Amino acid sequence: MKRPVKVVAFDCDGVMFDSQEANRAYYNQVLDHCHLPAMVPEQMAYVHMHTVDESLAYLIRDKATRDAAQAYRRQLGYLPFLKFMRMEPGLVPLLETLRPRFKTAVATNRTDTMARVMADHHIDHLFDLVVCALDVQFPKPHPEALVKVIDHFSVSPEEVVYVGDSPVDETAAKAAGIPFVAYRNRELAADHHIRHLAEIAGLLGL
Repeated sequence: MKRPVKVVAFDCDGVMFDSQEANRAYYNQVLDHCHLPAMVPEQMAYVHMHTVDESLAYLIRDKATRDAAQAYRRQLGYLPFLKFMRMEPGLVPLLETLRPRFKTAVATNRTDTMARVMADHHIDHLFDLVVCALDVQFPKPHPEALVKVIDHFSVSPEEVVYVGDSPVDETAAKAAGIPFVAYRNRELAADHHIRHLAEIAGLLGL
């Protein structure tokens, strides 16, 4: 790291949690309700990175059908699908190692489910700040969420590191001027690439 890091921020899906099966089950149930086919891999990759509103707009082009899907998904909720989420190995030990020397944050395109995800997995006390899509006007790849992290802790962009796994994360970090650590995705342009969360401690000299 070029400057001493003070804040370590994480994306949620694909970094803190393996949420592929949860998202697959959730969106496929919404699509099935609307008599539409299940997602193909390209669609699955999109919903992994984007907000639920963006994802439904991408999956369902017809407005009347999309409105019906929105009404159904609000009734359905995401909570029944949280059981399919799997915490990434090493997340809790890493967070316990980082704190209190470093501040920890989440910057995610999840909306109203993030608080429940953290509470159900007993990790809410390990983060100083959570910024989700409901907290910003423009979700990632816009840098607003990461700018909120910078402003909240009164640090410079170079004093924050962001851990993400998708092009959306890469673009947001670059736009915010924050060093980017790519998790299990060698195709991303990043300051560092890692395969295990525990490697972050080494990058920070711990």
